[in-house]
Amino acid sequence: MQSANNVMVLYTGGTIGMQASANGLAPASGFEARMREQLASQPVPVWRFQEMAPLIDSANMTPAYWQRLRTAVIEAVGQGCDGVLILHGTDTLAYSAAAMSFQLLGLPAPVVFTGSMLPAGVPDSDAWENVSGALQALGKGLAPGVQLYFHGALMAPTRCAKIRSFGRHPFAALQRNGGVAQVGTLPAALDYRQPKTLANVAVLPLVPGIGAAQLDATIDSGIQALVLECFGSGTGPSDNPEFLASLARAQAQGIVVVAITQCHEGGVELDVYEAGSRLRGVGVLSGGGMTREAAFGKLNALLGAGLDIQHVRQLVETNLCGELG
Repeated sequence: MQSANNVMVLYTGGTIGMQASANGLAPASGFEARMREQLASQPVPVWRFQEMAPLIDSANMTPAYWQRLRTAVIEAVGQGCDGVLILHGTDTLAYSAAAMSFQLLGLPAPVVFTGSMLPAGVPDSDAWENVSGALQALGKGLAPGVQLYFHGALMAPTRCAKIRSFGRHPFAALQRNGGVAQVGTLPAALDYRQPKTLANVAVLPLVPGIGAAQLDATIDSGIQALVLECFGSGTGPSDNPEFLASLARAQAQGIVVVAITQCHEGGVELDVYEAGSRLRGVGVLSGGGMTREAAFGKLNALLGAGLDIQHVRQLVETNLCGELG
């Protein structure tokens, strides 16, 4: 644990700083002045402020924006900041926090994500309690790595998700488990100081009656990896030979396919049911207890690090920052 005395605040937009516009609430500049006025008498560490460009509603978050955010965090730490607070909209906050967990492996400073469900300044807003609480948590001392802070709780972003669209408790840790949680040596390419490129990762939820045509359309869209949201403990339409042939074709083309569960609790164990073992037989990997957010962020980081496909496939089932187990 290290107490942060010089915190960089990175403001990406989101509800927390939104103001009314002709078309409804929209991201707005000027949040630093509002923060300084509000926190003037609060017991928080010294902080400085950087406004990301462009400011966005988090529904418009992209992996390309993650790269800019990653660069800003690394530069802040390189300039002497011993903690980073990222203000982010809640809709994709869990995705970004999970992605940054993998993008910033080895970073020697804590990074905390927070936001709010209501804009700062409106009645009953949760904005200032989350901002001051996150800063105070950094001041008291946190281990290096990425965490999510909301309404007094610190959560591991690779284990949680936004489960509510209302109230003060939108995020929750999911009770996910299953799969092998072996810990391997961190490849040098995954170190936060190494350059990362953009990857093309898709997510496809299974539904009753899904056919090969839908899977083929995804495979043929230029993706490098696919998160397959399966039923239960990792089952799919195993009696559909065309569907299985499409998955085999994906493996032959070097596309990494990872199975996760659609369930809120539990995880994938592909060898429990025949409907799961047949997926394993055509090259599908087990995502164990990974959440959608963690699996998506992990694949983006692994492929963006330039690792060869066999190494990526090995690391999918290796615990890197608490996403498995």
